[in-house]
Amino acid sequence: MVKLKLNMERTCQVCGASFRPATLESFYCSPQCSKVAWNRKKYEERTKEMREHLKKLGETSTSFLSITQIIETYGVSRSSIYRWMRKGELPYVIVGKKSYRVRKTDLEEKLFPVRESQSPKGPRLYNMEPEACYTIGEICKKYKLDDSSVWAHIRKYSIPTRQVGPHVYAPKEDIDQIYGKK
Repeated sequence: MVKLKLNMERTCQVCGASFRPATLESFYCSPQCSKVAWNRKKYEERTKEMREHLKKLGETSTSFLSITQIIETYGVSRSSIYRWMRKGELPYVIVGKKSYRVRKTDLEEKLFPVRESQSPKGPRLYNMEPEACYTIGEICKKYKLDDSSVWAHIRKYSIPTRQVGPHVYAPKEDIDQIYGKK
């Protein structure tokens, strides 16, 4: 892991606190925030798997589900269902004295909100003219880094380089994005 020889401020992606990263890969201010982010990532993976599983099962003939059917099908806890019903977040119908039914479409909207998908980006075009680029020596002087760490970051982040004579050029905007503008 490449140690960062630069005083840079970052904000934690979980709690929003400001901190000085030890490496360029540091995005969280503490191990606790890192664990929270990891748990969120795993939760998203599990919900994605659940959605795929439900798509494979297909539609059932009933449009309303009982509480026990919801628990068995979606793996949601009973207390969560009742809490959503109590807060009015999940519409329901009372059948008999203590039987509740929830419309399947309402439940799926609650569990799996539709997110706008981002359009895929095309290939990025780089301006590799010497005026729009830094030489490796300029990067080392400007950010007070060793050339070996600059090369390590260029390889790691797949930054294109161009050699013109004895000089090697890298795009200014990518370098400024990695090390932060000064």
